[in-house]
Amino acid sequence: MNIDMPGVPPLEWVNSEGTVEKPADGVLRITAAAGADWSNDAFGGAQQHAATLLGFVPPGDFSLSAHAVVVGERSTFDAAVLAIWGDRDHWAKLCFEYSPQGEAMVVSVVTNEYSDDCNSTLVVEGAVHLRITRSGAGWAFHSSADGRTWVFVRVFRLAYAGPASVGFLAQAPLGERCIAEFHNITYSTAIPADFRDGS
Repeated sequence: MNIDMPGVPPLEWVNSEGTVEKPADGVLRITAAAGADWSNDAFGGAQQHAATLLGFVPPGDFSLSAHAVVVGERSTFDAAVLAIWGDRDHWAKLCFEYSPQGEAMVVSVVTNEYSDDCNSTLVVEGAVHLRITRSGAGWAFHSSADGRTWVFVRVFRLAYAGPASVGFLAQAPLGERCIAEFHNITYSTAIPADFRDGS
């Protein structure tokens, strides 16, 4: 089943079908069930891929951004996420996540067999803008408080040659559920010329 959003290629579920609503024009709401997450434990623990991505396969260079919100009370590690999925060993996610210390923050995870997890900016407001960009074989993650000035999170490659899906995800590793909303969704084939100058 395809989900249509204005200005974005048709969206479909990757891994399995999840729960999605469109509560208002241009707004996407995804609900994660208890235990839904992606993690390839760097210390060798069991992989977790219970979360599911609502996304599309971009044909070339692009940027995808959204204003990410988690609705309701939060639990540890819950998140509204922009993500990339190649296969179970090659994926990445940019999260508006709730830390064990009770702080909302931008967190990124890049997985080439094992997950490289990195905490970034603390978020003092109730939402944050997230952006994924692909340029050639490389990827970039950014966040923004206002959707205009972008803070560099990381650049990376995935050791994966096949087509990768990009899109939206909610996770609730320890909570009963997580409701993630994505507003102001913007897809463009124009990409920043400089990933570190705020553009």
